[in-house]
Amino acid sequence: MRYGSALREEVRSPGTTPLIGIYDMYSASVVARHYDGFFVSGFGFAASHYGLPDIGFIAWPDMVAFVERLRPAFPSHHLLVDIDDGYVDPEVACHVVQRLERIGASGVILEDQKRPRRCGHADGKQVLPLEEYLEKLNLVLESRQDLVVVARTDATEEDDILRRAEALAGTDADVVLVDGVRSVEWIRRIRKVVGDKPLLFNQIAGGKSPRLSLSELTELECQAAIYSTPCLFAAHAAIDAALTDLKQSDGRLPELAPSGGIGVRRSTELLEKNISRHHTVREPVSV
Repeated sequence: MRYGSALREEVRSPGTTPLIGIYDMYSASVVARHYDGFFVSGFGFAASHYGLPDIGFIAWPDMVAFVERLRPAFPSHHLLVDIDDGYVDPEVACHVVQRLERIGASGVILEDQKRPRRCGHADGKQVLPLEEYLEKLNLVLESRQDLVVVARTDATEEDDILRRAEALAGTDADVVLVDGVRSVEWIRRIRKVVGDKPLLFNQIAGGKSPRLSLSELTELECQAAIYSTPCLFAAHAAIDAALTDLKQSDGRLPELAPSGGIGVRRSTELLEKNISRHHTVREPVSV
């Protein structure tokens, strides 16, 4: 199965391809009922795996192990993986990319931040010198076989954003991402400098970028969109509400609605779908 080719073909098809942020196996199980593409979000993984903010705590073996669990359960889904800055060192970045490709990742996002890194929609981001990032990016590109590579810049100065976007589009990266884009007008400006290179848009609740529909993103010629945290934030709100209700009812569980409630039976039915013997694997993409 050529997972990179499958994602590459999807991104270049008409419309904007949505990739939904997941943070554990259960959230992936729910997302799989609605969408064909996962985004293994660094924000979500840092929050769920460590209980820490997205500021550089992720250890690459933990991320690789998570993707290794995901792929057998979801053999036909696109898996785009956030690898932050490649875990600092270019050689580590190449090693991680090769490991991820072997276990079935579809693609990775490699950013140009320097440590201490930040969430792409946070203040205080700093970026590597462009040539240093391009050297790391090109080593990663040389080390992959079929894997999709998204080149990401976190530049915040206007001239630097356009300069870096144009430089990233000139590499063999498959897709360009400028994170933290603040307006539709800036999407248009970035689109102009990247030429015909596919463009990815990242939107996160409470972030710096405008809330745009897939139809609007298609009109803006954004070929892909990642939704980093809707599942994580929805879980936060739902868990908090459920436990508030439990406390107020003196520990008595609410009555389970026959048609819409989630209980043991519906949860088990969802998880049973992840057993590998139940799966039909997507046909390989011809290249």
